[in-house]
Amino acid sequence: MVHPTRPIIAYHLLWLDDVHGSWVPFTVPTDEEIVWVGHDPSGAPTDIWTFWHGKILRADWRSRGTPAVDVQWGKHGSLPHGTIESDLPRFRTLNTFYALHYLGIADILLGRLTRPGPSGFFHSYARYRDFSRILILGDSLDVVVRSADPREALTAVFGARYSNKLLWPD
Repeated sequence: MVHPTRPIIAYHLLWLDDVHGSWVPFTVPTDEEIVWVGHDPSGAPTDIWTFWHGKILRADWRSRGTPAVDVQWGKHGSLPHGTIESDLPRFRTLNTFYALHYLGIADILLGRLTRPGPSGFFHSYARYRDFSRILILGDSLDVVVRSADPREALTAVFGARYSNKLLWPD
């Protein structure tokens, strides 16, 4: 989504599988995340904002090259690449989500009753916070829309039950 009056682009990412809560009737077992990239008049990135479990994270991206985002396993929270863990909001740290994952294994297994998917993340914490697998998304754009209120376009692309999260950061 390209904002018509602000120098910002929103990338709406639809991940195939969200491990928690997908067994609940009438839910869609996918996860929508949003990454916003601010740019200067030349098109060079200046800022990255990500949606991290109900909070917006921001990173200055001037002179850092191509925007890059780290995506958390299972819940798909998005972090500007290189985010320092201690800078994450309280009770929304990687440590917390790693521990909660083990408490939520029953929820994950219930989800497998309604759709195929992982049984859990049975690896070390070091691997949980390893964001070395690179996935280039530039060739995966499905649609580009210029709108300050892209809800109609998002509904057309994702369906009526998409997440409808914050459209733009402040």
